[in-house]
Amino acid sequence: MTPADLSRVLFDLVSELVERRRASGEEVALELAPEAVTLERPKLREHGDWASSIALRIAKPLGSNPRELAGELAAGLAEVDGVARAEVAGPGFINIRLDAAAAGSLAKAIVEAGAAYGRGDSLAGRVINLEFVSANPTGPLHIGHTRWAALGDSIGRVLRAAGAKVANEYYINDAGNQMDNFGASVLAAAKGEPTPENGYPGQYVADLAARVLEREPHLLELDDEVALHTAREIAYELQLGEIRESLERFNVHFDVWTSERALHAKDDEGVSAIDAAVERLRAQGHVYDEDGAVWVRTTDFGDDKDRVIRRANGVYTYFAADAAYYLDKGDRGFEHKIYLLGADHHGYVHRLKALAGAAGDDPERDIEVLIGQLVSINGAKLSKRAGNIIELDDLQAWLGTDALRYTLARYPADSPLAIDPEVLQRRGNDNPVFSVQYVHARTTQLARNVAEAGVDRTAFAPELLDHETESALLGALQEFPRIVAQAAELREPHRVARYLEELAGLYHRWYDNCRVLPLGDEPVTDLHRTRLWLNDATGQVIRNGLDLLGVSAPERM
Repeated sequence: MTPADLSRVLFDLVSELVERRRASGEEVALELAPEAVTLERPKLREHGDWASSIALRIAKPLGSNPRELAGELAAGLAEVDGVARAEVAGPGFINIRLDAAAAGSLAKAIVEAGAAYGRGDSLAGRVINLEFVSANPTGPLHIGHTRWAALGDSIGRVLRAAGAKVANEYYINDAGNQMDNFGASVLAAAKGEPTPENGYPGQYVADLAARVLEREPHLLELDDEVALHTAREIAYELQLGEIRESLERFNVHFDVWTSERALHAKDDEGVSAIDAAVERLRAQGHVYDEDGAVWVRTTDFGDDKDRVIRRANGVYTYFAADAAYYLDKGDRGFEHKIYLLGADHHGYVHRLKALAGAAGDDPERDIEVLIGQLVSINGAKLSKRAGNIIELDDLQAWLGTDALRYTLARYPADSPLAIDPEVLQRRGNDNPVFSVQYVHARTTQLARNVAEAGVDRTAFAPELLDHETESALLGALQEFPRIVAQAAELREPHRVARYLEELAGLYHRWYDNCRVLPLGDEPVTDLHRTRLWLNDATGQVIRNGLDLLGVSAPERM
C-alpha cells in the first residue's frame, strides 16, 4: 500500500463520516479535497508507519471532539486490508501501522513504476519561467555562477517532477557599456596594448583576441570604430559559445536564451520591446514624467522609491530592460516567474516585485526572487586564464561534475557555503556523493551477483519483508514522493540530497542484516526473490533522486 493509497482510504473514511452526519440532519460546513488529506512520518518509528492530523483539522467545522473523531476514523482504518493497527494519540492524532504485506508491496510498485516513481502532480498546471546564471558574456563562468547553475537546474528538475511545466531561461546581458569595454579589451590585446581603463584583464582575453584575428585577419587594418565593433561582436559570439559549452558539460540545460539586445531592437515601425513596455505601463497609469525623465511609480507596490525608466537625455535605464523582459515573459505564457540571483542582487528584490505589481501581477504570487549566497572552496586556485576568478571549467576538471553538482545542490540557496575538496575526493562514507553513488552501485552489483546464483524476480511475497531493517527501509522509500513534492514547493532540492543520504544509511543496515544472495548451497527461496525486489526498488529511488540533482548513478565504482 502506497502513501497515496492510504491517503485516499482516509479521505473516503472522512467523506463517509461527513455524509452520515448530514444524513442525520446535521449541517456540516466542510468541503475537503483528496489532496488535503495528508500523511506524515511519525518522529518515533515505534509509533507506526504513518500519522495523520486530519481529525484535528476537521473537528471545528464538524463541531466534534478531535479525539472522538480520531477514534472513529481509526476504527474504520483498522478494518482496511493492509492496516495492522490504527491508534489515537495525543489530542487527536492517528498513528497507523501497515502489515508486512501492505508495506512490502511498495517494493514491487517502485520497480514497476521505474523512473516515474517520486513524480507527482502537486504543481500540475503551473507554467513557470526559471531564470538563473544569466552571466555577462564578457568572460568565463566563475564559482558563483557554478553554484547558481547547479542549484537552478536542480530546482527546475524537482519542479517538473511535481508536474509543473518549466522553461529554464538564460538572460544574455549583451547590451550596455560592459560590451563596449569587453570589445575594447579584446582589440587592445590584439594590438598588443595594455588593458584599457574599465577593461577586462586576463589570459582569456588574449586567447579571444587570437581567435578573433584568426576569424578576421585584417582586423588591425580596419578603421578604429569598425575594428572595435568587429572585435566586440566576434569575441561576444566566441565567449557566449564557451559559456554554453561549459554549462552543457556541467549537465545544465537551458530551454531559452534571451538576448537583451533583442529588447532594444526596433521593429518595422521603429518601436522596440522596451518602447512598448513603457507605453503599456503608462496606459495602466503607472508611468509619469518629471524633470524631463520618465518614471515608474513603483512605490505604489512596495518599492522604497520610484524608478527612472528613461533619463532626461532619452536613454533608457537598466530598469527599462527589466520591465520589457518581465512583460515579455508574461506574453510568452509564463504565469509564474522565478529569478535566481547572486548575493549582490538584494536590491533587485523590491524592484522586481514592484515591477510585477505594475504589470498587473500579484507580487506575492506571480514572481519569486531567490537570492543565493557566496560559495568558497578551500585551496581552489585562481584561474590562469582569467586571473581573478575560480572558473567552472577548472573546478569541473579538478573535482568532477557529479561531486560539484551534488555538493552545490546539497545546501539551501540562502546558506553561505565553504567546500572542502579533500572530502569530495575521498572514497568513503564521509563523502556524501560517494556514499550515495556507492549504494546505487552496490544495488546493481548485488543484482548481477544474485542473477548468477539463480535468483530472479519471478516471485514476490511482500509479507516476508518483516525484518526491522526492511520495515525501516520500506518506510524511507515511501517518503520519496513527499520529499520530491516538498523540494519543489519550497524550491529546496537539498532536501532530496539529504534524503538520499539517509536512504543510503538504511540500505547499508539492511544489507548487513538481510541476505539476498543464498549462502553456500542454500536453496533459492521466495524470501531471496522478494528481497531482490526491495534491493532493486532502493536502486531505482536512488537513481531517480540523483537524476533530480543532475548527478549520475554509476553501476560500478
